Amino acid sequence: MATDDVSSGDKHIVCQYKDNISSFGFWIRQNTLNYALPLILLQFSAISVVSLLIEICLRPLGQSSIVAQILGGILFGPSVLGHQRLMGSELFPARSIMTLETAASFGIMFFLFAIGVRTDTSMILRPGREPLVIGISVMLITLFFSVSLAFALKACVKMDDSLARALPFIGISQCLTPFSNVSCLLIELKLASSDLGRLACSTAILCDIMGMIILMLLFAILQSSYDPMKSIMSIGSAVMFVFFMVFITGPLVRKTVKRIPTGKPLGDQYVFLCFAGVLLTGFVTEILGQHFMFGPIVLGLIVPDGPPFGAPIISKLDLPVGKFFYPTFLTTSGIKTNIFTIDLQSLWITSLLIFSACIIKIGAVMFASRFLNIDFHDSIIIGLILNARGVCELLMYNLWRDGGILSDQEFALTVISVVGVTAIVTPLIKLLYDPMKRHVPLKRRTIQHSKREAELRILVCIHNADNVPSIINVLEASHATEVSPIAVIAVLLEELVGRATHMLVAHQSTRTLQPNNSRSGHIINALRQYELCNESCVTIQSFSAISHFEMVQDDIYRVALDQNANIVILPFHKHWEIDGSIGSVNRNVQGMNIKVMEKAPCSVGILVDRGILTGSMSILNNQSIFHVAVIYIGGPDDAESLCYGSRMGAHSNVTLSIIRFLLYGSDSARERMKDNNLIDEVRQANMENQNFKFQEQVVKDGVGLAASLRSLENSFDLLIVGRNHQASEILMGLGAWSECPELGVVGDILSSPDFGSTASVLVVQQQRLNGDKLMNRMMKPVVISHEAGHESRPADDQPAIIEHEARWDFALK
Repeated sequence: MATDDVSSGDKHIVCQYKDNISSFGFWIRQNTLNYALPLILLQFSAISVVSLLIEICLRPLGQSSIVAQILGGILFGPSVLGHQRLMGSELFPARSIMTLETAASFGIMFFLFAIGVRTDTSMILRPGREPLVIGISVMLITLFFSVSLAFALKACVKMDDSLARALPFIGISQCLTPFSNVSCLLIELKLASSDLGRLACSTAILCDIMGMIILMLLFAILQSSYDPMKSIMSIGSAVMFVFFMVFITGPLVRKTVKRIPTGKPLGDQYVFLCFAGVLLTGFVTEILGQHFMFGPIVLGLIVPDGPPFGAPIISKLDLPVGKFFYPTFLTTSGIKTNIFTIDLQSLWITSLLIFSACIIKIGAVMFASRFLNIDFHDSIIIGLILNARGVCELLMYNLWRDGGILSDQEFALTVISVVGVTAIVTPLIKLLYDPMKRHVPLKRRTIQHSKREAELRILVCIHNADNVPSIINVLEASHATEVSPIAVIAVLLEELVGRATHMLVAHQSTRTLQPNNSRSGHIINALRQYELCNESCVTIQSFSAISHFEMVQDDIYRVALDQNANIVILPFHKHWEIDGSIGSVNRNVQGMNIKVMEKAPCSVGILVDRGILTGSMSILNNQSIFHVAVIYIGGPDDAESLCYGSRMGAHSNVTLSIIRFLLYGSDSARERMKDNNLIDEVRQANMENQNFKFQEQVVKDGVGLAASLRSLENSFDLLIVGRNHQASEILMGLGAWSECPELGVVGDILSSPDFGSTASVLVVQQQRLNGDKLMNRMMKPVVISHEAGHESRPADDQPAIIEHEARWDFALK
């Protein structure tokens, strides 16, 4: 048996028993690890467990998973545990490396195929001005200066012959910006849906195409041993392969996809054809003199992303490939890394080249950004993102190692550079990028602080088409008029599956119903129907946010800020069945709601939709009466809900009841006066409204409050309440039973299945600014009376109780 030192670089012969596949256990007193199957099973298990443990340990340091997976391989390799030949001879002997690498290569083929499917090919054909300028600048500037520096170092600094031969190739590799690296990094950092993330992805796609062309040329030259004729034949056959895939295979794939029924599970025959296609294209590109990864990437690019084909395929590949075979490939690169082959002079030369290339790439982005009006700070972050390292570099370095371009020393240096650059770039991006600084409004964006004649701008987030009737009822009840119109910004939330690029799509605004059988088409047509029923008073602008729910809040922030929204209405994460039970719970939606309420640039409401329990009768065209109640205890959130309810009360088909709860035996004159001022403004604004009712109830404690709330169970269609309230004994003991903190104490009670009501609930939170330092200012009574000129009153003018036809009930609980 030859030596097991895989990374020694010596050529040696490995002898294997032809029948040593599976063992009969240790009962026959033979070493189970001498057999191929139990050995590779142990290797896969060790790689998965150790990589996971290292990732957990490095997570507090802000490191990405690729660093942990490569370090796991280095740990098993000759640099650490394999240095004393114990781990190398037993767990990773030379006879097993070919089997392990072959299995990892299959995994990386499907991984790159999945990256191709996720890629938005429209960005390749229409990249946009900013990605085009940045991508070309980054590629050309980095290539020119990195290669120039490599030749300068080669000429001026004494170094090993192997390093001198490899240094220009290492310089060329620094200009590459693979899309897979950038996409994986942005997903881990949860920045894929941000503006900078989208720009970086678009730039990386363009750079990736240029990089693939460069690598295709290099690979053809290397494979042909620098023979010009063979190189031309290899390049020509690769170009013909691309044309065949794009213009012949592509139309056939799209025609097949159109036959797949939407909304049904993907048939096994389609999955089989897909997997067979990946293997066949890899085989064909190997025959043509290209790397076997080239075929699966091209196949992935011509497969339509998203449902009904791309998304199910990706979901089937994510777990076995993304969590198993892909880490195995990274680990095998670490296993072949031997840091003991590195001398200090080669280390500082290579480090200087790679560090300079990273700075040059950032400088190239900054140079291009000057002509694109991109902020200096943002250009640095984009440059750091484009410096991401990953699997594509490792593929290239493994290829060059097998081709003799890199010796063991240069291979170890390049693998360590991948780990080092990624380990530095990832925490720097986290440190420099603060998404919330981009969503800070310059003025108040609330209903309470809006002027009477101002347009009310409502952003509604729609996840389920079943919620649309209740949302339209709320919008209609918001009372759009020519004096005070309503602008509805609808954001359709779609889970990102089968795509790598997050998208925010603006739909065309028309005042006609469009024939469309898609889910989004039905929702948009329903909103347009509402717009047509309120011509000259309502405008609709629709967006589709295609993103992971862990990151979709960035899209909501962005649209709310750009569209000057006064309030964002979010869907509740629980869905009611017709019998009153909870049918489904979406924790991702709950997480989204919590994040939006923490950092929203305007007021926020969560709509708990129980419309299915009553049939969601529409109030459009005077079809029914809509009964609305505002629960008022005190605080800025209740003030916002009160002002919203007051606006609804002006609608001819809405009856408005304001129910104020007071604590028996406890009275703060200052706080009571603020509440009185605000309530008196609302009452005066509804002085002539026959459908307005005001009621005060005095309760002794939280138990009395809960009992009073239960008396409202079946009296209304919509209950509006603030999320947070001032500290008071009136809520004492109720918070311990809260299940949904994003609703607040009272909102959680009203939304509980035990409440027994069929009324929908709108929980409102007023916009938060500077840690609520402006709390008192938010309580300023600014509700405008319908009487002309009644916009403000002197501070010393104490408001009197307005007696009018609205009823005033008083109760003690």
